[in-house]
This record gives sequence, structure tokens and C-alpha cells, in this order.
Amino acid sequence: MKQQKNSVQTGLEVFLEQGLPQIDGQPVGLITNYTGVNRKLRSSAELLHASKYVRLRALFGPEHGILGNAQDALPIEGSVDQRTGLPVYSLYGETEKPTRESLKGLSALIFDIQDVGVRYYTYPSTMAYAQEAATEAGLAFVVLDRPNPITGTHIEGNMLDPRFASFVGVHPLPIRHGMTVGELARLFAAERGYPEPIVVPMRDWKRSWWFDETDLPWVLPSPNLPTLDTAVLYPGTCLIEGTNLSEGRGTTRPFELLGAPWIDPFQLAEALEQYELPGLAFRPAYFTPTYPKHQGVLCGGVQVHIIEREEVQAVELGLHLLATLRRLYPDRLEWRGWPDGSYALDRLLGSDQPRLALEAGASVSEIMAGWDEQCASFAERRRPYLLYQDN
Repeated sequence: MKQQKNSVQTGLEVFLEQGLPQIDGQPVGLITNYTGVNRKLRSSAELLHASKYVRLRALFGPEHGILGNAQDALPIEGSVDQRTGLPVYSLYGETEKPTRESLKGLSALIFDIQDVGVRYYTYPSTMAYAQEAATEAGLAFVVLDRPNPITGTHIEGNMLDPRFASFVGVHPLPIRHGMTVGELARLFAAERGYPEPIVVPMRDWKRSWWFDETDLPWVLPSPNLPTLDTAVLYPGTCLIEGTNLSEGRGTTRPFELLGAPWIDPFQLAEALEQYELPGLAFRPAYFTPTYPKHQGVLCGGVQVHIIEREEVQAVELGLHLLATLRRLYPDRLEWRGWPDGSYALDRLLGSDQPRLALEAGASVSEIMAGWDEQCASFAERRRPYLLYQDN
């Protein structure tokens, strides 16, 4: 049976239909990438450049670049957009925040990017820094809202400790926060001291909807998130980035395939199945990454399969993966470090406590003790900034 699709208009489509009095006819900059499209897959850069409502003067690109052609963590240089002839300023290279020079002559910054709904995804960090830059330059900040593809109802994980704030966790949020970028912008403004943003809300989106329950086209949000299933698993399997395992980058199933040359896939799959994690199954798998960890080397591991996505607790899955790998391969598993001596896993988890607990042999339930309370507290904290309900 064909799945029912619900009609949703993004903030971009609403803006193009009715404009926005606060910035009518004003020179603006647009923070976007290839996910900023309408339902006919025309880019917001092209559409706003031709719009009667604003005068588009500059483009700004996040991680992966405005074209989405750059892999993760690769710095990006500025350029000129071929379609519009406008300058493109990189927000993932020498600077992660718009410079005063790049904002000169503008009245507003507009943000139109499809987010994934996970704290360590860098697009909300780009947005927070852009809000700060707009505040300093006296510009209005506008968000053309888009769905949270993994719903606006599920909240998971621990709260980020501000001492571990970084570009993969810029603000105290749980790992899976259940907010749209427009809602996040409102929360950032209130809690970081920025002016209230102008959010152009979607029409007819409901919090409980997964992205494929809307009639909007799926455009992979970054090069290694090809499908909605990948996005569902990403809040947990991204933690593998903090280890010397491949998280499946350089395969057709990143963040679903996980492994290393020294892993017995049948042993790992059997160990993970014993936890009976709801909504999930594990297939022993071999794969050869083409990028970057273990490039060109045959790896053993598992493919994580989603059986019932409403039941999936991805963050718990991620911790079980780490604990199981540490138990089965104590002499081979390594934590990835940074030149400053910090650990990638600590940045992702927003704390060093889970890693230290894993090293001490704590169980996953012990590590997650108190996290449900943190999520419940956040659900109340975010309430004033929510724009959508299910009634």
C-alpha cells in the first residue's frame, strides 16, 4: 500500500508566496546549501535572486559547501556562484562565523538549510554563529523553517556540558532535541542573548511526522546521510566517529555499516543481538571503505537494520556499540584524539563522563542514569520556543 503523504509548505515556499514586511525590498545575504530547495527542487539562491521581495547580495555556505560536494571536516574556500554570479562566503574554513566585511551593505541574513535534528550536526552551529554575527552587525536574522526529519517528538541523550561546547555541540541540548531550525533559533536567541529571530514557519507540519510522511522531496542533508534511515540511526552510530572504526563513510550505507579490519562480524552481530534493542536488527557484514578510515581495506562489522523506527533509541544503540566493542576488542579499540589532547568522543557526547564510565567498565544503563530526567527537563525548557503542535 502506498504511504499517505501529507502536504507541507516549507518556510521558503511560504516566503516566496507572501514575502516578509520586515525585510521587503532590502539587501540580504542567504545562508544555504543544496538542501535549500522548493518542492520542484529549485534552489533558494536562485529563487530569492529572482524574487521581488528581497535583493539577494551574498551567499554563505556551511560545512560540505554550498554545493554539498565536500566531505566532512574539509575546509572550504570562498567562491562565486555560477548561477547568480553572487559571492559565496565559506562558513567552514578560515572562519565559521560571517565576518563584518562579508555582511557589509546587508540589512538581513536569511537561513535556509535542511537540518537533521541531532546536536552534533553542524548546521545549527553555523546558524548560532550567524545569529551572533547578525546581532553584532545590527542585521535582522530570518529563518525559513523546514521539518525535523526524525520528528519533533523524540528527545534522546544527555545534555551537553558547556565546558565541552564545540562546533559539534554549540549549545546545551540533548543529542536528539526534536526541534526545527526555526525553533532552535528562537531558543538560541533567548538563551544566548540574541534578538528574537524572524521565523517564517512551515504550513501544516506536525511534530510527529517523519520526513517521508510529508510530500516534500528528500535531498540528502550531507554527503554521508543518503537516506532517512541513515538519519534515524545517526544520533547513535555517529559516536563511532570517536573511535578507530569506520562508521561506513565511503560506502553506500554510511552510519549503517560499522566495522574495522580486525572485527569478526558474526561475533559482533551476535553480541549486539543479545541486547534485544527495540526496533533494530544486526547483520554480519564485510565492506571496504573508499574514504577515509581503513580506506581500501576489507573490514568486518555489522549493518544496523531498522525494523520499527518508532521504537529505535539510537543514542542507547551508540553506547551499546561502544561498550560491546570495548569488551570484545579491548586491545584494538581506540578513542580518536585531537591535537589539543581532547577526545572526539567527548566532543560528540558533550562530556567526558560517558567515556570515563566506559573505561571503568560501567554498563550502558549506568552511563545513561539520569538522562531521561534531563530529557524531560529539556522538553519543558524548549516549550516556549515551539511553533508546531499535532492538534
